Amino acid sequence: MNKTELLDRCARDGEERLLLGRVLDRLADAQNRSIPAHTQFLSPGEQASVEDLLAACGHPRHLMFGGFPGAERAVCVFFPDWQEEEDFLADPEGPVCALEVTYHADAGLSHRDFLGSLMGLGITREKLGDILVSPGRAQVLLLRETLPILLSQWDSAGRWKLKLREIPLSELEVKPPQVKTIRDTVATLRLDAVAACGFSTSRSKAAELISAGRMSLNHRECAKADRAVAQGDVLSCRGLGKCVVKEVLGQSKKGRIMIVMERYI
Repeated sequence: MNKTELLDRCARDGEERLLLGRVLDRLADAQNRSIPAHTQFLSPGEQASVEDLLAACGHPRHLMFGGFPGAERAVCVFFPDWQEEEDFLADPEGPVCALEVTYHADAGLSHRDFLGSLMGLGITREKLGDILVSPGRAQVLLLRETLPILLSQWDSAGRWKLKLREIPLSELEVKPPQVKTIRDTVATLRLDAVAACGFSTSRSKAAELISAGRMSLNHRECAKADRAVAQGDVLSCRGLGKCVVKEVLGQSKKGRIMIVMERYI
């Protein structure tokens, strides 16, 4: 398929068509010009869309990379024939870098505070990866091209002064996510039933959230309450968070399906 045919097949709307078109341009740079290429940072939903596109392209060599394993936001890296994934990961001058920010421990700054101050500098979300916040310190993943701007212009968040330094990715301190394990049974592996279990609500309320467009399955909005859910699937709901189906254990003595879920808290 040519570019137009791929976009006609994979893009759901005009905004996604623009995103996927830029991805195909980066893929062409790697394949036709034999140079390393990468996208800007992608949200989980955008990553899912890009993976669908690349599957339609025959699964070209690529890597979703956010600076550390399990990063939520990531760039999609395309490798030319001469480059191996190990070489990319070992390169200290790769496209993703990290900035450590220190500030007064009593400031109580949040992810939103940092993101807001960065947006105030004109930095778009696509230039930024995950922001890891702990008392008195934050570590920000970003595109290397953005680093000089932040080092020269970013000096505060709210009323608090910041001290900045670039750090190697190996110095990132990633805390495991806090999760609540849920062991329950459902009548069926439909989205509304599993969502009701994962988000501790009624099945009718879960169906309302789905029909309102607030529910996503594997980072793609899903408006069908009867969509089948499987082990490993990720459910997210605006306003309620995210949960993962860790195990589907079979039927209980009463004929219900036993599942184990983890809800992020």
